[in-house]
Amino acid sequence: MKPEIEQIEKARNLLKGICKETKLIHSPFFSTESGNDIYLKPENLQLTGAFKIRGAYYKISCLSEKEKSRGLIASSAGNHAQGVALAAQMQGVNATIVMPKTTPLIKVEATKNFGARVILEGDCYDDAYQEARRLEQEEGLVFIHPFDDYDVMAGQGTIGLEILEELSDVHSIIVPIGGGGLIAGIAAAVKAKRPDVRIIGVEPEGASAMSDSVFRNKLQTLDSVETIADGVAVKTPGSQTFPVIKEFVDEIITIPDAELMEAFLLLLERHKLIAENSGVLSLAALQKLKVRGEKIVPVISGGNIDVVTISSMIDRGLVRRGRIFCFSAEMPDEPGQLLNISEILARENANIIKLDHNQFKTLDRFKQVQLEVTVETNGHEHVKRIIKALEEGGYSVERVY
Repeated sequence: MKPEIEQIEKARNLLKGICKETKLIHSPFFSTESGNDIYLKPENLQLTGAFKIRGAYYKISCLSEKEKSRGLIASSAGNHAQGVALAAQMQGVNATIVMPKTTPLIKVEATKNFGARVILEGDCYDDAYQEARRLEQEEGLVFIHPFDDYDVMAGQGTIGLEILEELSDVHSIIVPIGGGGLIAGIAAAVKAKRPDVRIIGVEPEGASAMSDSVFRNKLQTLDSVETIADGVAVKTPGSQTFPVIKEFVDEIITIPDAELMEAFLLLLERHKLIAENSGVLSLAALQKLKVRGEKIVPVISGGNIDVVTISSMIDRGLVRRGRIFCFSAEMPDEPGQLLNISEILARENANIIKLDHNQFKTLDRFKQVQLEVTVETNGHEHVKRIIKALEEGGYSVERVY
């Protein structure tokens, strides 16, 4: 089975006026970087900051009045929680959401603000899911699955229809994968209309349950997940999404967390858009594509990220792009040595951010001093020039980061 195109088109008509139609944003920068013509699908600008409102609203609208009167329950790492909470509020239905204890506070508070009862349980999505299923039975609630449901998939598939309506000659669509509901819905919609369009999935290396399942041709459960992309940190993908993905998804790419940090920084700098870690998976995947000159739409699936994480992502993204460089060097404990290094850095246009001049880090503190310097740079080639200039000045440089 799969979400039928008639079902997805019904969802599309229902959601008009309910959800934002997130218009494509052409990206000259990512086009140049990837060698393709890139159009961003910014679901981070959607109501609740993620695509999940689409599937949640459509699923709830398909319930009978008797089912709605029982109340709803869902499990989520954040975005589905907000989607269900807002959709339930819009349709006058009570909702309970079970979230992992590790869920960022911004997502917990946003869910409560939409009127839902929030319960924190476990360290990952799967733990929250088990508790939600228990409460479903105990309290007689109706469970709204975050991905493994054909109505939910149909709601998410409206993204695919919007892309085709706006960019009819698209070649490929890149979609993040957690449980698989988003990509299953988009793939079912797009392949029904344009079977030639490539659908490419993306997972973090530390949570590659779907790609493992496709490779082994059998649904797999990971022993653990380890990724900064908490929105897709799923141990077991959907049993209903799995066959849809096997049939319609052309390729699945896995991405290391470090590349997500770089993609986050570039999106922020070049487009003034903020996305969560899982939301930039599709952008990070652009560098892995072998095609050139094609029209490609990466789906930015969500933008719910707390400010502390934003700060950390910016710092790590700057290091990844060679924009921040930290090095240590031992030098003689003599007058003028610090000035000499400062002059070399000034000639190379390296802006000093932090400097630590420490006699106690060397074995012979009476003769040698260790200097640790952090500088702002213009990229990896600039870093290479700085290192070369320091070495030519007689200093042995060790890169810290």
